[in-house]
Amino acid sequence: MKKLTQADMVLRHLKDHNTITTWEAIENYGITRLSAIIFNLKEQGYRIGGEMKGAFNRYGEPVSWKEYKLETNK
Repeated sequence: MKKLTQADMVLRHLKDHNTITTWEAIENYGITRLSAIIFNLKEQGYRIGGEMKGAFNRYGEPVSWKEYKLETNK
């Protein structure tokens, strides 16, 4: 069985769940540089968009993150 690369894991997650955030990548796969993987997948021809999300942390400070979305399959 072929060992999955980080890009393989992210792509599988996007296909199964349609979106992924940095926190999901860290928590589920130990991937800490999601934006770099997304960049490489885009270079390979995958159409991946993103939307900025925001909320407040436990101290009432604003925080933001990007939620990546697979727009169409390659």
